[in-house]
Amino acid sequence: MTDQPFTHLDAAGQARMVDVTAKPVTVRSATAAGLVRCPEPVVAALRGGTVPKGDVLAVARIAGIAAAKRTPELLPLAHVIGVHGVVVDVEVVDEGVAIRATVRTVDRTGVEMEALTAVSVAALAVVDMVKGIDRTVQITAIRLLAKDGGSSGPWGASEA
Repeated sequence: MTDQPFTHLDAAGQARMVDVTAKPVTVRSATAAGLVRCPEPVVAALRGGTVPKGDVLAVARIAGIAAAKRTPELLPLAHVIGVHGVVVDVEVVDEGVAIRATVRTVDRTGVEMEALTAVSVAALAVVDMVKGIDRTVQITAIRLLAKDGGSSGPWGASEA
């Protein structure tokens, strides 16, 4: 346990949104990734463009972008910030569908939650699009890979 107070609790222990008005506006970015594990018949349908619902990767990209912009509606203590750039990369790999999202802003707080939300919702879109082929697909390994900006500066996770 740390001696630092919890930033999202007030003196009475009630949840609160952190006041960031005094923080400087800086360029910030975050990258997250995840995987939708799919059995071989689903991977084959994705590669062959034969998924009955249509272009799975395009739908996942758009879902991820839309989700990044709506993060404060889903996470009650997330700040409403200007999301200035979102790139969602979706790739069919042997294990299924690899998803990577990078979100950028110029604001007072970071975009880690926006990047993670983009990946999560893009993964859900993949599941929705392929569930008619196989309901055993699994969303796995959603994680933050990197962030930059703000007082804590750059941070990167090992992809191992």
